[in-house]
Amino acid sequence: MGNSKINSKIIFSHNLEQELLKWIGKYNPGKIFLATEETVNELWISKFEGFIKTNGIKKVVIPAGENNKKIESVAKIWEFLSQNGGDRKSLLINIGGGMLTDLAGFAATTFKRGIDFLNVPTTLLSQVDASVGGKTGINFGGFKNEIGTFKEPVAVIINTDFLKTIDKENFISGFAEMIKHGLIYSPEHLDELKRFDLEDIDYDLLQEIISHSVQVKEYFVANDPTEKNIRKALNFGHTIGHAFESYAWNQNRPIQHGHAVAYGMIAELYLSVKICNFPQSDFQNLTNWLLKLYGKFQISANDFDSLFELMTHDKKNEADRINFTLLSEIGKIEINQNCERDLIYESLVNYVNL
Repeated sequence: MGNSKINSKIIFSHNLEQELLKWIGKYNPGKIFLATEETVNELWISKFEGFIKTNGIKKVVIPAGENNKKIESVAKIWEFLSQNGGDRKSLLINIGGGMLTDLAGFAATTFKRGIDFLNVPTTLLSQVDASVGGKTGINFGGFKNEIGTFKEPVAVIINTDFLKTIDKENFISGFAEMIKHGLIYSPEHLDELKRFDLEDIDYDLLQEIISHSVQVKEYFVANDPTEKNIRKALNFGHTIGHAFESYAWNQNRPIQHGHAVAYGMIAELYLSVKICNFPQSDFQNLTNWLLKLYGKFQISANDFDSLFELMTHDKKNEADRINFTLLSEIGKIEINQNCERDLIYESLVNYVNL
């Protein structure tokens, strides 16, 4: 898939401690820090306590959950680094899901104008999505990832052992981003996902499939690091998906990011049929598959105005036009597609009536 300069940084490892040791050796003693979140701290970090102590690593723990992806949590990490002798030659190791790696990555890129950080994603979603592409960010003013930076971690270590403790909902949330990668680039990847047994997970096979998914994301990121062009492909399903996600959050009925993307993909596949002649039969098959995996987010026509308003805030928009990445066929993207309000409402009507 074309060699990009970011490939070397994504490491698939069956031995996390051994891999981390190689990186720790590059920094001065006492300058290695660890950020994690409560759930991971309880489930996993205890297994690494010996390793953490032996290597003099200092740890900060952030409360879990999307509602903690905020400036106060960033300030907590800044304070922790400040008080423990963090300097510009420090390394911050971030172990957690996408919320934690986004947040702690942002803290690292802004502390003393930027220190090195390394991500160890612990959920399927963060392994295939948040860990790749050098985006950091926090939620602000009710909007998701409103504040953030583009900065690559020095490395991302992917280890499927972490996935053995995540529940089904979280697992299939990450699976949605893999489906998206198949849709925008690789029919072969989509086929292997359709064949994958979600009831009896083979973690070795999963590691291989994750590497295929990550390669798709790397391809787009390497060719367009700051999202001016084809990297917009990765936004497929996200313009409407993020609106669903923010709306659900505002209504106190939060949904997983991947579920929101799955709902968004159904709506945006409808737009693809209308604007880019995406095959109707593929649309039907994919919609049925996504509904079977993710169920449906309950909305009615009364919600359309609020959802549309949220879409107008999407960072990918230009000059007040709502900008979509759509598909003309599986594996073939059409970026910068502007959709009229009426057509967007039509796609929501179609969604409601499924």
